[in-house]
Amino acid sequence: MSSQIIPVEPFDYVVFGGTGDLAERKLLPALYHRQMEGQFSEPTRIIGASRASLSHEEYRNFAADALKEHLKSGEFNKAEVEKFTARLFYVSVDAKSEQGWDDLKKLLDEGKERTRAFYLAVGPAIFGDISEKIRDHKLITRNTRIVVEKPIGRDLASATELNDTIGKVFREEQIFRIDHYLGKETVQNLMALRFANALYEPLWNSAHIDHIQITVSESVGLENRAGYYDKAGALRDMVQNHILQLLCFVAMEAPTSMDAEAVRDEKLKVLRALKPITASNAEQVTVRGQYRAGASSGGPVKGYLEELEGGVSNTETFVAIKAEISNWRWAGVPFYLRTGKRMAGRMSEIVITFKQIPHSIFDQSAGRISANQLMIRLQPNEGVKQSLMIKDPGPGGMRLRNVPLDMSFAEAFAVRNADAYERLLLDVIRNNQTLFVRRDEVEAAWQWIDPILKAWETTGQQVQGYTAGTWGPSQSIALIERDGRTWNDAI
Repeated sequence: MSSQIIPVEPFDYVVFGGTGDLAERKLLPALYHRQMEGQFSEPTRIIGASRASLSHEEYRNFAADALKEHLKSGEFNKAEVEKFTARLFYVSVDAKSEQGWDDLKKLLDEGKERTRAFYLAVGPAIFGDISEKIRDHKLITRNTRIVVEKPIGRDLASATELNDTIGKVFREEQIFRIDHYLGKETVQNLMALRFANALYEPLWNSAHIDHIQITVSESVGLENRAGYYDKAGALRDMVQNHILQLLCFVAMEAPTSMDAEAVRDEKLKVLRALKPITASNAEQVTVRGQYRAGASSGGPVKGYLEELEGGVSNTETFVAIKAEISNWRWAGVPFYLRTGKRMAGRMSEIVITFKQIPHSIFDQSAGRISANQLMIRLQPNEGVKQSLMIKDPGPGGMRLRNVPLDMSFAEAFAVRNADAYERLLLDVIRNNQTLFVRRDEVEAAWQWIDPILKAWETTGQQVQGYTAGTWGPSQSIALIERDGRTWNDAI
């Protein structure tokens, strides 16, 4: 089975931060793959913009080196790379001054009728400066969009200010707030599982589901993000955006259609229905952790404080939360959320555990009857797994076994598994906002997160140490096990 590739109209993609880490590792390889798949129409251009002084040719060499380093084995095709780099251009631009903006305008004026997208692969501190310069130099056409990366603020007040700043220049329908987790194949397959099949939706409620777990674990530590991460922490960095977005797709009501606004309206209702966590209950339903020295990826690794080189920090590198949604569908169903760095492995997974059967007709010799689970794996090895109880084959009586029906996307479909950025970058060109986050979603998420941050500050809730290479502090195990449940830790 193969997927249908539908070309998009010609476009100009301007990447501010065009020489940065995100452009090098993700954006340039993603756009190269879309060219390889035949999704570009001509003439299409990709324009790098940053303060570095480079010629067009030097930027093309930079891009070719980035592709050589970050593409997987067998993906670097010399002829395709030459074709790709030929569509690359570069402008040296300073967000704080007039430097380079006339040069960018001159270059863009060559393609006034094309769709035009500005990707801000830069720190949010200069989102406003770049937006205003784009406006002042009359670079906005009727087919212009702007793409902004997280973090959208560090609390509700700063998020509102940032949204206001961008909103003074661009209309809401022109603003694409990107969360790359939403571009993963499995997130969209969650929608297909729920709303394109008669099997699950009648059971997708508190009458049949016992609890839901969402885990996003990383095996890496700080890498090169110490300055940002120590000011943010796991709650701001992962829960406020990635995990809450996954929770929305799991818990939302059926939208009236796949129209972007219909989908995002339903997600917003979930965020607004989250039961508040305050100083009165934060210590009972949240756990903060910080990794200590241990072993990861086959070797010893430093603890967080050693990596930070600052000696003292109460920033959490791990967080677990027992969340609840106060509506008719989900009343009484706990959502266990956790994320962390330097954990036992890299995994992003949603596990829906259904309730036990009300009565067993089998005697004890048949064995224990496990609850059915639906496991949706985002990474690694994207796929969907449904566990069922069946009879163990062979004579000699009734013996029951828990067996998974396992569907791996890589094995089921004879196509390359596209990176999330590939889909999202071209959704911008298609003007499809379905997998992007609307302003009121961002602010509703912060309205739930801010009281947790305040509660931690008010109560002085400390981080709990956990050894690098494990699944987090023992307190997170207690969080779920005191409810008679267990984390799913199978990688």
